[in-house]
Amino acid sequence: MTIVNPYLYFDGNCEEAFNFYKSVFKCEFKYIGRYKDVPEAQRGIFSDRDDKIMHVSLPISDETILMGSDNAEVFKGNVSSSNFSLSINTDVKEEAERLFQSLSIDGKIILPINETFWGSYYGIVTDKFGINWKISFEPSNG
Repeated sequence: MTIVNPYLYFDGNCEEAFNFYKSVFKCEFKYIGRYKDVPEAQRGIFSDRDDKIMHVSLPISDETILMGSDNAEVFKGNVSSSNFSLSINTDVKEEAERLFQSLSIDGKIILPINETFWGSYYGIVTDKFGINWKISFEPSNG
């Protein structure tokens, strides 16, 4: 089986974002490391970011680990987070509702979560860090 895990880059607020995601998904960090933890000889372009996040991993399900880091180098070009969304599918409708409401705090609701014509309970939100989320619950057909 191949597993795809999202890796998010932030411009200095990775720790704030991941503490928010930790509270939303109600889980604990698997790893959190700072640039000051990198051996001096290997720091390179990141030497000015001692307290910033070098890497964080947050298991949000048995199959998925949300990962990220502070990497301002990514933001020097014309990079936008609007060209992708993270899609979350839940086992119960109430969890879809909870995640949607939690992620929308100080964010922007693009499509309110609601029953759709194709049978899903579905909504789209951009969180306060600019990350796009598609939240859905699909009742079993059985």
